[in-house]
Amino acid sequence: MAILPIVTYPAPILETVCQPVTVFDRKLTKILNDMYDTMIAADGVGLAAPQVGIDQQIAIVDIGDRHGRIELVNPVIVAQSGEQIGPEGCLSFPGLFGEVKRSQYVKVRAQNRRGRPFEIEATGFLARALQHEIDHLHGILFTSKVIRYYEEGEFEQ
Repeated sequence: MAILPIVTYPAPILETVCQPVTVFDRKLTKILNDMYDTMIAADGVGLAAPQVGIDQQIAIVDIGDRHGRIELVNPVIVAQSGEQIGPEGCLSFPGLFGEVKRSQYVKVRAQNRRGRPFEIEATGFLARALQHEIDHLHGILFTSKVIRYYEEGEFEQ
């Protein structure tokens, strides 16, 4: 396993629409494992491939709940409802936090590391994390959705 360097804004890849994954092999497994280790080392709850310089639709989420490590390959939000407003930060924007409006509930369809399709339903913080990471795969940054930025010291992760 390797800790990968995290790409920070304004790197162009962060605003790139990523390519779908078509090959499910050992290379993909290594990317997923390295991304997870990188996310944990950076004290994050999610990480998308473009944040480590990879132009592919791959994301990892682990908010420390019963779901544990969620690996998303080619994820798509197929249903969403409700509304929540809450704090967000991003490993690609160190020290920057703001309030963001997201759906309260999402259903996501994705593939696992072997290419098998699955669905996950989430509410609250997990739904927020899934939406944030899937946005990354479409070149959408949380800064484009911030309602209000927190002042320094106002919000600590």
